[in-house]
Amino acid sequence: MIEMTKVYKKYPNGIVAANGIDVNIKQGEFVYVVGPSGAGKSTFIKMMYREERPTSGTIIVNGMNLATLKNKNVPYLRRQIGVVFQDFKLLPRLNVYENVAFALEVIEESPKVIRKKVMDVLELVGLKNKARMFPTELSGGEQQRVSIARSIVNTPKLVIADEPTGNLDPETSWEIMNTFEEINSRGTTIVMATHNREIVNTIRHRVIVVEGGLITRDEYGGDYGYEG
Repeated sequence: MIEMTKVYKKYPNGIVAANGIDVNIKQGEFVYVVGPSGAGKSTFIKMMYREERPTSGTIIVNGMNLATLKNKNVPYLRRQIGVVFQDFKLLPRLNVYENVAFALEVIEESPKVIRKKVMDVLELVGLKNKARMFPTELSGGEQQRVSIARSIVNTPKLVIADEPTGNLDPETSWEIMNTFEEINSRGTTIVMATHNREIVNTIRHRVIVVEGGLITRDEYGGDYGYEG
């Protein structure tokens, strides 16, 4: 599903964000990525959907080598991956339904198929009754649920979530985690970068710790386990 081999990433300013990373994540896994800020966690995540390209090494996602993938083929890769951000990234002038449908309209899906897929994912995230509302009319948790719906409407094999509960209160964070658990139970791989110690220690999954551009711990059913 995701395989990184001897991955290095050095930025023009000299910062080394990946210093020889080797990792293998299988289809259907739920993986937390934790570690101090500035330790390479974001770069590690961004390389999975080709927001960042490695300086050297190979990254295979869904059978594609992202290190050599041509820019023109990046949109094809992104259709197979759902990405959820900390700040939702919704389009403010589109309502909930339109925000989710947008991902399907881009690939010219038929209106009938779009309607069914959008309503199915809105039901999954508990927002079927708010399809006509706009982002500004929703709470932060609801906006994040729209973002999650948008990320899975294409039924991707992989969802990458970068601090998805970072801007949410604790109660809402648990609701969002329940949604991710449901998505994962349907066979979707989830890779989630987080600073939330309580979530990691309560809903147990594989934990990958990234520090100094290296994976310093990789443990199934692990705990948060580092100070910071």
